[in-house]
Amino acid sequence: MIQRDDATQRQLDAADPSMSTWLAANAGSGKTRVLTDRVARLLLEGVQPQHILCLTYTKAAASEMQNRLFRRLGDWAMLPDAKLRTALDELGVTKATDSKGLRNARTLFARAIESPGGLKIQTIHSFCASLLRRFPLEAEVSPQFTEIEDRAADMLRAEIVDEMAEGDEAHLVTTLAQ
Repeated sequence: MIQRDDATQRQLDAADPSMSTWLAANAGSGKTRVLTDRVARLLLEGVQPQHILCLTYTKAAASEMQNRLFRRLGDWAMLPDAKLRTALDELGVTKATDSKGLRNARTLFARAIESPGGLKIQTIHSFCASLLRRFPLEAEVSPQFTEIEDRAADMLRAEIVDEMAEGDEAHLVTTLAQ
């Protein structure tokens, strides 16, 4: 068993899929690592990849998380028993390090890739958009709606402010601008 400092132990505790966790921390503090660890442990526990949903705030974070997870699972497929046991121990896995458990860990990469629907690692925005696409009538939105791109949203905001500044409520915009 590996000796861990308090911060590492707290990260391992947060990655434990048997406990509910709310993860909030500063940039660079290891949130992506904890979430990746948690997904790996869920897969080790036998959760089907298509039943896992990971939500992050940015596309970059979602991509990074997916890359890290697939890199880890791919590495596990090739590690000798002793190194795989060490990797699982570093992850906080205390059971399933027998030969059957190691065999299972080695198959996770293929299972995650081949799973119908696959692992869902996406942004909060894309998840919400997928819900709206599935239930447009319940959400009272047009079934043909599209999301606005950041640049288009910025241009629309600027256009609205310009119209307000030139319209009947110009005095409010002037006051707000000051």
